[in-house]
Amino acid sequence: MKRKIQLVFFIIIVCLAAGVTGCASSDSSKSASSRAAAQGFSEDAYIEEPLFIGAGTEYALAGILTIPKGAIPGKGFPAVVIVHGSGPVDMDGTVFAYKVYFDIADYLSSNGIAVLRYDKRTYTHGQKMVDELNGAITVYEEVIEDALLASELLKADPRIDENKVFMIGHSLGGMLAPRIQVSGAGFAGLILLAGSPRFFLDLSYDQNVDYIEKMMTGEEKEAALASLSGWDAMVNVIVNLPDEDAKGVYLDAGLNSYYLKDLYYHPAANYIKDVTVPYLVLQGADDFQVRSDKDFAQYKELLSGRGNVTFILYEGLNHMFIKSTTGYLDEYYIPDNVDKQVLEDITAWILRS
Repeated sequence: MKRKIQLVFFIIIVCLAAGVTGCASSDSSKSASSRAAAQGFSEDAYIEEPLFIGAGTEYALAGILTIPKGAIPGKGFPAVVIVHGSGPVDMDGTVFAYKVYFDIADYLSSNGIAVLRYDKRTYTHGQKMVDELNGAITVYEEVIEDALLASELLKADPRIDENKVFMIGHSLGGMLAPRIQVSGAGFAGLILLAGSPRFFLDLSYDQNVDYIEKMMTGEEKEAALASLSGWDAMVNVIVNLPDEDAKGVYLDAGLNSYYLKDLYYHPAANYIKDVTVPYLVLQGADDFQVRSDKDFAQYKELLSGRGNVTFILYEGLNHMFIKSTTGYLDEYYIPDNVDKQVLEDITAWILRS
């Protein structure tokens, strides 16, 4: 029997960072060709090959491999697997008017790097997962297993240099990148885009406070802030629920307590120290979902003293690495592309690694 824990907001987590809910929309953005033209490069520079991640399994996922045209380098092309942020995201990384993963794949594959992107399991099989797993969904089923399969698929392609397969993890994908690597992915390096080493609900709390501070005034604001006073107690209840009970307890936002428990007891900090491959950690300074003063700063602390880590903070960019215009969620409805400097930095880092 399902039970609910009352929450007042979860404004951004519901939309962009919940297990099987989200806001992908395939109709609100520019076409692939027009997006490519806007960035000043051409789809003629690469080949698109449709494929399936987990072909023949009950959770097969449609994907696209973009391979640069021209002669294959001696050991094959370097390559990237893009691992999604939260929610049921399609292979293009569609969030309202943005197509973040298309932009990344288009630029990288126009510059000598193969890219594998695919629909997220919760995008294709979300309801099936809910029906069949009966509340026992974790990030392993949602994200990790498919990232491992994608890595295997790329490394088996003779056109790819199996020693130069990297991972780009966005948001939740960045948070999980060290855990995915420790699980056997064998990536040559990890690129974290607006990831976080903090617990999911800690991020959610900050997002709620930020929303209240920006969007409310007077008594409404005071009441909303007061409603968050029990947050720590709520978190304590969730993380201490017996597993079987947690599977049946949902937050108002649709988040399952079992899912949250898994994240709480498998923090990124537990895995970061065991990952020795190079890191590229990128963050937008105007990101209102993941904070540069907390999340990006904590990565710097956890990875301090490492000679193979690069940190870049981009002024004026939001969570999607697109120029911030309004400073809040409504800017995601304004069509735009991933900032070209970000794409250039990712490309250069991969090619010299």
